[in-house]
Amino acid sequence: MSSGRMRRVDEAMRAVLSDVIASDLKDPRVGFVTVTGVKTSPDLRHARVFVSVLGDEDARASSLEGLRSAHGFLQRRVASELTLKHTPTLTFEYDTSVDRGMRITELLGDTEPSSSG
Repeated sequence: MSSGRMRRVDEAMRAVLSDVIASDLKDPRVGFVTVTGVKTSPDLRHARVFVSVLGDEDARASSLEGLRSAHGFLQRRVASELTLKHTPTLTFEYDTSVDRGMRITELLGDTEPSSSG
């Protein structure tokens, strides 16, 4: 499958999952979750869903647990919204890029030259 098609499938899945998690998922364990990306295998059998979670380690763990337990519901919604030969099995992973970006910003802030002088 072409990389352009894979990108479109990944983006369509990200949009559907973002909407369903924000509006239809009623699990109290799932807090403020943002779907940052989806990486689908070339055969469309598996999809890694990357999420960021607002909150501490406990909120992150709780939200990921809630998402993992709701994967069947979320997978059915993807199947009903998108026309794909196979509906990928969803795996949820925490996206560390947001944390890395915040840490880099923090480090760069520490290295700014002082304006006194």
